[in-house]
Amino acid sequence: MDFVSDAFTDGRRFRFLTVVDDFTRECLAPVADTSLSGRRLTRELDAIIAQRGTPRTIVSDNGTEMTSMAVLEWCQKTHVEWHYIAPGKPMQNGFVESFNGSFRGECSTKHCSRH
Repeated sequence: MDFVSDAFTDGRRFRFLTVVDDFTRECLAPVADTSLSGRRLTRELDAIIAQRGTPRTIVSDNGTEMTSMAVLEWCQKTHVEWHYIAPGKPMQNGFVESFNGSFRGECSTKHCSRH
C-alpha cells in the first residue's frame, strides 16, 4: 500500500491510495481524494476485504496515515499484521512502487497539460 500525489492545474493537491496484491500484482484499490486519513484507509481496506478476503500482512511505509491510531486499532480488530518498510527503502515494497511508477507515468502522459 502506498500513495501517489499530484496537483490539479489550480495547484490543489490530491492523492491516490494504491493497494497492490503482491501475489497477483493487481491494484485492488486506486482511491483518489484530496484527503485520505487513517480512518479512510481502514474503510477502504474493509471494502477490499469484503470483496477479496482478509490478507495476512499489509506492507507500507511509516507515513502518518499508516501509523495512525485508526490503523493500529484496525489491525487489532482484524488481526492483520502490518509491516512497515525501513525509512528510505522503497524497494522493500517493490511491487507497489513499480505499479506507482507506471501509474504516474500513464496518468501524467495522458492527462496532464504539462506533458
